[in-house]
Amino acid sequence: MMGARLVSGAAAMLFALMVTLLGGWYFTAAIGLIIFLAQLEFFRLVQAKGNAPAMRTTMFSSQILVILQQVKPEWTSPAFIVAGSVICFYLLFKPKVATIADIATSILGLFYCALLPSFWIRVRALPFSEATGEGLRITLLAMGCVIAADVGAYLCGRAFGRTKLSILSPKKTVEGAVAGIAASMSLAVAGANYLGWPWGWLSGGVLGFLIGLTSLLGDLTESLMKRDAGVKDSGDLIPGHGGILDRGDSYVFTAPLVFYCMELLNAYSGS
Repeated sequence: MMGARLVSGAAAMLFALMVTLLGGWYFTAAIGLIIFLAQLEFFRLVQAKGNAPAMRTTMFSSQILVILQQVKPEWTSPAFIVAGSVICFYLLFKPKVATIADIATSILGLFYCALLPSFWIRVRALPFSEATGEGLRITLLAMGCVIAADVGAYLCGRAFGRTKLSILSPKKTVEGAVAGIAASMSLAVAGANYLGWPWGWLSGGVLGFLIGLTSLLGDLTESLMKRDAGVKDSGDLIPGHGGILDRGDSYVFTAPLVFYCMELLNAYSGS
């Protein structure tokens, strides 16, 4: 099992690095595929609870959001509103009367599994700026901070963890969470100074803190869903690691945060 875990983990990281370096439609297609697979896992969890979401309508709408993030990113927010309305319309007029849970889980599948992670496309496509650099380096730095947070939390939690963080994830500790955020901040400060960000220690520190915090938020959110559905893993696609949601949960809330932080940093630098 450990061998399969190492091999599959290395393969996943290599794939992520390759498509990130390629960028453009290669990166967009990879994000679209990941969102598709993540939604399959998400809706299995939802259906295990006896809910009947608008699965196909939501998944189709999600791929439209992915494409828009590449070609017309400014249309994505209006498209999200339209997609949510279409989903509600479908559920209201299908033969079997829908429930509040059917509507809520459909919209959550669109928001959590599609809209939020699709912002990685906008981060990767960021044009070069004297204040922040270009999208490729920002994407690599942000993803590196997520990995640093996960590794820091795991190692410190195992070595020094004593205080339980949440009943949602019994193995997580306060000590590990603090170490993970500190590791994310350290890498972000180093990256900010390398990229020449204004007030690198501050801008990098704030970004690293927020990435560490939101990666933990994503992890706990997925733990909540699995706990409610009564399963250990969201899937078994990645040997030794579980499903796409199990491995990608830390990246969900991070993408829009990084994008808008860069927008603010550019605005501040240009003022």
